Amino acid sequence: MNTVGSPTVIGAHRPLEEVDIQVSGPAALTAPALAHLRSLGASAPETPAARTGPACFTATSRGPGEVTAYTGWADVLPEADATDEATVQAATGMMHVHGRRDGAPRGLAVDYAATCASVLTVQGLLAALLGQARGGGGATAVATGADRAALLAVSQYAAAANAPEAEAVTPAPGGPPFTAAGGTRFELEALEPAPWARFWRALGAPEAAIRAGWPAFQFRYATACAPLPEELHRTARTVSWTRIREAAAASGAEVCALHTLAERAAEAAPATAPWTLATLPGAGAPPASGSLSSGARSSRLLHAGALPSGALSSSALSSCALPLSGLTVLEAGRRIQAPLAAHLLGLLGADVVRIEPPGGDPLRGMPPCASGVSARWLALNRGKRAVEVDIKSAAGQAELRELAADADVFLHNWAPGKAEQFGLGAGHLAPVNPRLVYAYTSGWAGRLPDAPMGTDFMVQARTAVGEAARPADEPPAPSLMTLIDVLGGLVGAEAVLAGLLLRERSGRGVRVESSLLGAAETLTAPAVRRAAAGRDPRRPAGFRRPPATADGWMAPADASSRMAQAESARLRELSSEQAVAALREQGESATSVTTDLGALPEDPCLRGALTRDSHGSLVVPSPWRFA
Repeated sequence: MNTVGSPTVIGAHRPLEEVDIQVSGPAALTAPALAHLRSLGASAPETPAARTGPACFTATSRGPGEVTAYTGWADVLPEADATDEATVQAATGMMHVHGRRDGAPRGLAVDYAATCASVLTVQGLLAALLGQARGGGGATAVATGADRAALLAVSQYAAAANAPEAEAVTPAPGGPPFTAAGGTRFELEALEPAPWARFWRALGAPEAAIRAGWPAFQFRYATACAPLPEELHRTARTVSWTRIREAAAASGAEVCALHTLAERAAEAAPATAPWTLATLPGAGAPPASGSLSSGARSSRLLHAGALPSGALSSSALSSCALPLSGLTVLEAGRRIQAPLAAHLLGLLGADVVRIEPPGGDPLRGMPPCASGVSARWLALNRGKRAVEVDIKSAAGQAELRELAADADVFLHNWAPGKAEQFGLGAGHLAPVNPRLVYAYTSGWAGRLPDAPMGTDFMVQARTAVGEAARPADEPPAPSLMTLIDVLGGLVGAEAVLAGLLLRERSGRGVRVESSLLGAAETLTAPAVRRAAAGRDPRRPAGFRRPPATADGWMAPADASSRMAQAESARLRELSSEQAVAALREQGESATSVTTDLGALPEDPCLRGALTRDSHGSLVVPSPWRFA
């Protein structure tokens, strides 16, 4: 009999086969999780969605294993301050970060916090089931919250705001997209200054504007805004879309027109899941003897940021053993997607070893820094160990294969084809380690023809996130908050956990691939379904735009927005605290909008949930609580 509770079961094709899921709670907190759980093989009957309350998922199998996951709007914040998507976005600073481009807080018109919380829920269930499948008993309950998900999503911005140094570029309103002469709105991507300069020179932009615009454009991933010279926008408006595409092709930059939700609905149906899993050929084998945590190679490994390994365990977690304890993750990641995925696996107990180029990761020094290490970098990489390997050399490739022989997971987000070019693809590493979970976090998963560069803002442009994330009275524009990189990291960790559980059940190594495209499809699925049904896919004018108060902004819950709008003139004369109290006295829900991330550690609503690491850099609470 196949059971998740058994140490190893041969023959499973999906990790949650013969697992039953019973679910209750509001659709915003259950729908994305249910879709993923079903794609992993779980049986989950349709049940009427509740209007309020937390979500509850109970996973049972024919064996002894049973895990219950609880997902609420508020798991750190007071319940009164986090009652739905809008209030969670407001209280955690997400509205502030998303609104930096516009100079005022703006709510995301997609349920971003709830979607991230749903993925965290699936991760928690998979991790707990994995702990049981490995024979270690472990957790039988896991809790998360949309507020925890939101704090994780803004963790890099919060760390930077609380660092002792200033930003390299002063944040100010502004940023892409640009608009061509015929009205086509488009995103531009250039990862180096030379293609940026060549592109704008081909369009006839002033040299001073080209030089002045690059730093703001380069750091927009870090600051969520890009105060570009108006001359660049003016130049774009004088040039045809055809000429702009020609200039991009000739310069080495890339452009992508903003697609609509209607266009996405008319394209081929999206994948049913944001990842793929496949067992590797062969009969499998027991784990290799030894590990990266001991033996001759350990002398070459350095703690990332010189932090003790205990920094991986958040005080928010219970004293039960973390479900990935004893597993080793080898991560060759850059930027956000893969490093965040590995960071989450580390929070679940894995020993994470980063592969860095000779001289170390240059992003370690990206300002602002805390004790000489980038605060943003620490938000994704604290507690990891690191080894420097030149993967472009034959010796470095051999060394990485040797490291992979002792690992449980190899995770990377290299450009398409690079792994195979280096002899480090799944087919190359499977003979070295037949039980390896080989994880690739890509941009497009090879699914879209003629896809542009697989970076966050280009994916937002191509998949209509820029339209879905803004209400009908705002022109479509990708958020300059790294929505898809972060959600892509969450989905990547989810895929790895599914792969590890499938390995336990099948006895074989597993190849998993997740993508930014899959993350974007998960986020926009409700809007695309509305478009496919012939309904208006966008949220109405003013949706989640917080009303101003005498000293800031307040955010009503979505269900209370009409009342807040009717009372807006009166509320404008009150402080945010008074305005929130006035709405609550009428039985409505609302909260103040956090606009100073630097003040989050002292926010009484967070009750000391934010801590500091040994560098003095800010640490957000773990996404989960296990028991």
